[in-house]
Amino acid sequence: MRAKRTIILSAVCLLLAVIILFAVWWIKRSDHSDPTVQRGTVVCFHDFPSENVPARNVYVWLPDGYEIGEPCAVLYMHDAQMLFDASITWNMQEWAVDETVGRLIDEGRIPRCIVVAVNNSDDRLNEYFPEKTLRYQEGRHKAFFGRVPFGDAYLRFLVEELKPFIDEQFHPLTEKAHTFMVGSSMGGLISLYALCEYPDVFGGVACLSSHLSLAYLPVGKGSAQRAGAFAEYVADHLPEAYSGRVYMDHGTKGFDAAYGYYQPAIDTVFQRRGWDDAHYRSLVFEGHDHSENSWSKRFPEALVFLMEGTDTAELNQ
Repeated sequence: MRAKRTIILSAVCLLLAVIILFAVWWIKRSDHSDPTVQRGTVVCFHDFPSENVPARNVYVWLPDGYEIGEPCAVLYMHDAQMLFDASITWNMQEWAVDETVGRLIDEGRIPRCIVVAVNNSDDRLNEYFPEKTLRYQEGRHKAFFGRVPFGDAYLRFLVEELKPFIDEQFHPLTEKAHTFMVGSSMGGLISLYALCEYPDVFGGVACLSSHLSLAYLPVGKGSAQRAGAFAEYVADHLPEAYSGRVYMDHGTKGFDAAYGYYQPAIDTVFQRRGWDDAHYRSLVFEGHDHSENSWSKRFPEALVFLMEGTDTAELNQ
């Protein structure tokens, strides 16, 4: 009997070891594999250098029939590893960005645009943290996941290093009216932060399942303090109403189940600052969870809302 238990225990340990090794291999594969797309083409810039953050891959998606130099809008997106190709993601899910953007352009619902997809790094949480909110948290000047966050440096990389490169290489329309950003979870936070920090650069941002607790998932004193600090920051730095568009949403399952507790504070800030329904949208999706499968379903609505009012005739000709 004891020998049988030993054999079973050894088999279980071996199985767990195989699972762990496979998981590590899969994660490394997703970090280093270029995506395959169903629509359009992808131009890969490996180990894009920066003086602000570690080098990482950047992928520029071009719609079908588009030639470099033709007028187009630009959509910047975080977490590029998860956007195009489920075969290389850690959870075998994707946003289906190429299919969605290509279809919406064909239908004339959004202007012709290119997508600049930026890989996250091993320090994703700190890169996507809205750094200046720490000033609103008494006694919490450097504490976030054990180190100093550097969301400001990440945004300097996007605005001062990557955007000029994209503008020079692809010659898109460079005005804020044609420049957008989309992210989810911590990527949602840094997207709203980007609009507040660079209101003359970005004309609209979409923040899906924004991690408004900034660290703690359960509703409690610590998470409420951090969420309150972010709301205060937004109240002090939000651009003037009618100066752009902001889309926010969350689901009701998994991590998203807690976000409904924090979102009203952000909604109130926008309302008090005069943002109407045509420029600010905050939605709840029943049954949606914190996953690429859910975000891919909401992405079309978010993108159409951001780009409403952009001259699609000019950009799609």
